[in-house]
Amino acid sequence: MLRLFKISDSLIREIETQPEEIAEQFHHADWIDAHLPDENERSMLESLLPKGLPESDDVEEIEASARCFVDQAGIHVHSLFLSQSEGRHFTVTVACILQSKRLITIREVDPPDFRLLRLRARRGQVECHNPAEMLVTLLEQKVENHADNLEDIHRQLEAVSHFVLEDEESELEEAISKLARLEDSNGKIRMCLMDTQRVISFLLRHLRNQPDAAETLREIMRDVETLMSHTTFLFDKINFLMDSTQGFINIEQNQIIKIFSIAAVVFLPPTLIASIYGMNFELMPELKWLLGYPWALGLMAVAGIAPYWFFKRKGWL
Repeated sequence: MLRLFKISDSLIREIETQPEEIAEQFHHADWIDAHLPDENERSMLESLLPKGLPESDDVEEIEASARCFVDQAGIHVHSLFLSQSEGRHFTVTVACILQSKRLITIREVDPPDFRLLRLRARRGQVECHNPAEMLVTLLEQKVENHADNLEDIHRQLEAVSHFVLEDEESELEEAISKLARLEDSNGKIRMCLMDTQRVISFLLRHLRNQPDAAETLREIMRDVETLMSHTTFLFDKINFLMDSTQGFINIEQNQIIKIFSIAAVVFLPPTLIASIYGMNFELMPELKWLLGYPWALGLMAVAGIAPYWFFKRKGWL
């Protein structure tokens, strides 16, 4: 699918076209957003790119030289964006190609950043003057969404903190599962922020002739550095809660083992007495006592109560 956008009156506006009209408006668009383009759409895009569309394997390369570079087609930036599916975050790489007259974005997933930017564009809330500022606006939207996601993770951590540290009836295994998901999301956000830092540094070197865009990029860089510090704080909090949860689980397990150990010690003397009187020897005087059986039961009761009383007095129970 191709979505076309035009800069009009310093605002980004989506060009409303029917499928059969896309070819007519294609070369007039300032931003061409390609989401899983079909063969016909790929042919139109290749007419603007001398070396053709980047392949998925090329887009996913992690080397800096493969993710940010300049060629005949323009300035290439392959940037990580955050998306979500079934309650879990994952990263997707978007290929951004900045040319003198247009911005081209190619992606296989529809991240929230693009959906929100389209919504804001329909409402006339995205100010822009040229394709370079459009790319900067996309990065700005991306960082704002990362900030919102980090705030959401912080709120969830506060809930997990209360669940672990204050709720005596909490299921600690469930807390570990929640913390693992939050740690994974925080790690992916940090990865996206690190990628954004690299992209901004690259663009600052190649957009020196556009002071407004460069100044906005520097502001975004400061925001990214602040968010990076926040991810470090969240990692520390997650690790603290994970250690606390595991510690509480160990305490519970030790308490169970302690009960079994004390029970074994309490029942050991009565078992010893029962074993002695269960031996098959002829010369056992107690066998002919009238009160021999009650004597043995009483002796076993005393032998069991005495260790229990001792442990209780020591405060071990």
